[in-house]
Amino acid sequence: MTRWLPHPWFALWLLVAWLLLQQSLAASTIVLGIVLALALSWALGKLDLPRVRVRSLGTLLMLLARVFSDIVRSNIAVAGIIVSPRSRVSSGFVTIPLEMTHRYALALLACIITATPGTIWVSHDSLRRVLVIHVLDLVDETTWIARIKRRYEQPLLRIFR
Repeated sequence: MTRWLPHPWFALWLLVAWLLLQQSLAASTIVLGIVLALALSWALGKLDLPRVRVRSLGTLLMLLARVFSDIVRSNIAVAGIIVSPRSRVSSGFVTIPLEMTHRYALALLACIITATPGTIWVSHDSLRRVLVIHVLDLVDETTWIARIKRRYEQPLLRIFR
């Protein structure tokens, strides 16, 4: 079974996502979704990725709730900047020293930062362990460094230690 379907949960979620995106339960849509889910699950199995061990499920759930609330809050803040005729935006780059080196934790941090409106992951130097992000409304660089480290890096370190 694992040779043909190495990641059954991944295939199931792909099928569900496909059906939701297509907004149809027609036979052809279901068949195409099954074929795509099986093919992509098989291809993912061929990549031979290292297994992920989540050490703290509670911390992961807390982080997901925090990210969701930060995305909503940032959407409102960015909308306010865009709509306000008198807003003075001072964007800039922030260099953040990182403690974490786990590739999945870094990938998740990249997704979090990029998904949050007003911020984007620019570069990561793995040798120096430094992350550079761009912030739309940069007021205080040290506040951003502390925020990223406290709100995202520390929970990711607990999750992927």
